Amino acid sequence: MIRFLTAGESHGKSLTTIVEGFPSNLKIDTEYINQQLKRRQFGYGRGLRMKIETDTVEILSGVRFGKTLGTPISMLIKNFDWENWKSKMSVSETDEQIEKITIPRPGHADLVGISKYNFDDIRNSIERSSARETAARVAACSIARKFLEEFGIHIGSFVESIGGIYPKENFIQKLFDNNLSASFNGKKINSLSDKSQVRVLEFEQERKIINKIKLAKKKGDTLGGTFVVVATGVPVGLGSFVHFDRRLDAEIAHSIMSINAVKGLEIGAGFYSAENFGSASHDEIIFSKNKFTRKTNRAGGIEGGISTGLPIIVRAAMKPIATLMSPIESVDLSRMKKVQSRRERSDFVAVPACAVIAESMLAWSIAKFFLEKFGGDSIEETKENYLNYTSKLFNRIRNNFKGS
Repeated sequence: MIRFLTAGESHGKSLTTIVEGFPSNLKIDTEYINQQLKRRQFGYGRGLRMKIETDTVEILSGVRFGKTLGTPISMLIKNFDWENWKSKMSVSETDEQIEKITIPRPGHADLVGISKYNFDDIRNSIERSSARETAARVAACSIARKFLEEFGIHIGSFVESIGGIYPKENFIQKLFDNNLSASFNGKKINSLSDKSQVRVLEFEQERKIINKIKLAKKKGDTLGGTFVVVATGVPVGLGSFVHFDRRLDAEIAHSIMSINAVKGLEIGAGFYSAENFGSASHDEIIFSKNKFTRKTNRAGGIEGGISTGLPIIVRAAMKPIATLMSPIESVDLSRMKKVQSRRERSDFVAVPACAVIAESMLAWSIAKFFLEKFGGDSIEETKENYLNYTSKLFNRIRNNFKGS
């Protein structure tokens, strides 16, 4: 079993994470993790905070001479903006007069947070519910990503739309075509999308989106969008139909939906399938070169809660960021009077970053089920178990059904 725990506030001294359960002898270095952290901060339309923070990780434990020890891995990401917030976010009591925030922002955790935790200052809700926490998640999940790469599993993403602007070419349909998806793998997708300021795959679409982001900035408004995450190289057999919480698709849905502002998700053809006949929704099974595959991949790599061996395709929707520079209506809790909601430094659009965070969370979900199936206290043992299973899979199926 693998697990991670993050701690820290948006404007606190630092973010920390502890990762547990990965086998020993997995090669890992800070530069690999820092590269993923850098990708999370990238994208046209990000706010001023990204100019202050340059996220880098410090590994405190669990790694020696570039390899994991099989013990808990602890990591630290410093908040450089802490210098400007020492008084407001002081751990100990302070004699300074700190202004309390009393106007909740619609769409944020402000009002529900103070209602649940009995706070008299919305700042207490803002700090932990902020998407800043996802930097620690990306660091933690980078261990999972590196682990999966040892087995040829690569995860990539691209932004499908921002503000309702879609590409001319239907790239998701391309992924559903099993003949094309092999050349459109996770690694290649990132090599293409990371070249774009908004992580899209078409130049003309990028131009239109940037213009719309500029319009949103001018209006003091924000934009949301949709993105696609793809994992290639995943073996057959991860997950189970035995219990609801053992299904791989359920785990992935929980993982991606836990990301701030994600409001919708589908795996494979998802909502498209709901509108069509079964004959146009399911993937015909074919047998070729001593293995089973499918003509298409509308199931998005998962059938019955179990991976099929085809790419896992996840599409998600992120709502517009709730902090607006042209605020909408709220209530001042100190006077119980109608007011405009308050401003808080924020992004205008964060869909490109959200896609990278979703890559990380998908990596974690797959690694969780991968280790559950193949186990191993060292990476060498895990590889032996994996090779034993994958090399003999077809023969086991053939022998089980011979003469039936």
